[in-house]
Amino acid sequence: MFTREDLSSFKTRKDIVEVAKAKKINIAKPLEVVQYEAELKILQEQLVNLQQHIQTNGLRVAILFEGRDAAGKGGSIKRFMEHLNPRLARVVALSKPTEVERGQWYFRRYIKEMPNPGEIVFFDRSWYNRAVVEPVMGFCSEQQYSQFMVQVPEFEHMLAEDGIKVIKFWFSISKSEQNERFEARLNNPLKVWKFSPVDRKGQELWESYTHYKQLMFARTHTTFCPWIIVKGNTKRQARLESMRYVISQFRFDDKQAANPMLLPDPNIVMRYHREIDQLDI
Repeated sequence: MFTREDLSSFKTRKDIVEVAKAKKINIAKPLEVVQYEAELKILQEQLVNLQQHIQTNGLRVAILFEGRDAAGKGGSIKRFMEHLNPRLARVVALSKPTEVERGQWYFRRYIKEMPNPGEIVFFDRSWYNRAVVEPVMGFCSEQQYSQFMVQVPEFEHMLAEDGIKVIKFWFSISKSEQNERFEARLNNPLKVWKFSPVDRKGQELWESYTHYKQLMFARTHTTFCPWIIVKGNTKRQARLESMRYVISQFRFDDKQAANPMLLPDPNIVMRYHREIDQLDI
């Protein structure tokens, strides 16, 4: 254990490491957290600069966060949004369709949420509910599912042609990691609200989710709107790399283009292709 004298003498991280080694104190975990916080601060600063670029140029950006339950979508969105101007960035997390919405064209309620000029919209789940969750859980008919799969590439093509930048993330986690996160939610009074019976079904219907997920990738991964897979078993890593990817998609004046800190790790975040090594197979 560090003494009071040790703590008062520390001036740099190197000082801490040297004393820890001499006293055989394991500080690997604290150092990992410190490194994460340092990288997160740099990336969030760049996101603020990116937001100003988007505002100045009237760009419209929609970022979709998809993945199995407990994959880390909400936690990542929280870090994206943390220091952005809330007037020009918002989160969309729609509840189940109302009776009126069920009688409308499926995409209508999402069209209303599209970004205005100068705005970023983060979708915490999106229209892709109908590609995976709804058919797995029996929330849509086979005809509704088939129609959606035919229409969605054209829908996204129209968004791209209209100038909306759409980034589609799929956060990939293993079955065992998902189960551990479910248990953690149940044991945390601050997070127990996140758990629902549908979540547990995700474990029981794992193979069915995998089947529909693979069909979704194969039929909706396009050149104008590709799927970006984020390996999410390590939450902090997934957050940082998804931020790096978004930053890498834009060129703006305050971007430190030569800074390797801003380049996404291709082993963690990558475009989908049929032979990709995914965690949630």
